[in-house]
Amino acid sequence: MSVDSNQFRGELQRRLPAITPKVLSHTLRQLERNGLVGRTHHPGVPPRVEYATTPLAGTLIPVFDALSDWTRAHLGEVLSAQSRYDADEFAATPHLPKPSDGQPSGLPVSD
Repeated sequence: MSVDSNQFRGELQRRLPAITPKVLSHTLRQLERNGLVGRTHHPGVPPRVEYATTPLAGTLIPVFDALSDWTRAHLGEVLSAQSRYDADEFAATPHLPKPSDGQPSGLPVSD
């Protein structure tokens, strides 16, 4: 959800298939509680709920931009550190499965 777009709940769920409906609902409620997301009910059958980011959420854009820039600048170092850690962990506990997907754990991958 970008700062200037509204999304219906079902659209959000389709865009975020890895997130369970329960977790998405909980997260949206927390974002609403914190003033970062607004919710509009649309009556009908079925009723629809629309979410939009608030001006307060827009103030976070520079923070996320800085985090994104840092990630791009240091991703190679992070991946190297993860590889070293994983190799050490696997050597210490050979019964654990070895990481094989090559994705950085805990870091989102963007195109």
